[in-house]
Amino acid sequence: MTKAEIVQAVYGRLGGFSKKESADLVDLVFETMKETLGRGEKIKISGFGNFVLRDKRQRQGRNPQTGDPIVITERRVLSFKASQILKHALNQRASGSNGAAASAVAEE
Repeated sequence: MTKAEIVQAVYGRLGGFSKKESADLVDLVFETMKETLGRGEKIKISGFGNFVLRDKRQRQGRNPQTGDPIVITERRVLSFKASQILKHALNQRASGSNGAAASAVAEE
């Protein structure tokens, strides 16, 4: 799903907003998430999951094409851990009984 598709979904579900307002709303949510993660804070969305920014140290690696040793620089990585509710909903949909999963996600 692309950002444009998310905007369209928000626009379709919320009748009181124009398409531009829906796009602004989606942009605001993403910008807030970026700023929060940039400060090193965790984002916890109940019923969905957690976004965590972690610092990885510099380490030795190997060039897969040449086999030469290289240094992998330190960096920040973003990880996402899905909530049990989201995992359950996705597994229910995969097995074909999505009615209970949809209501479980809607309740959170």
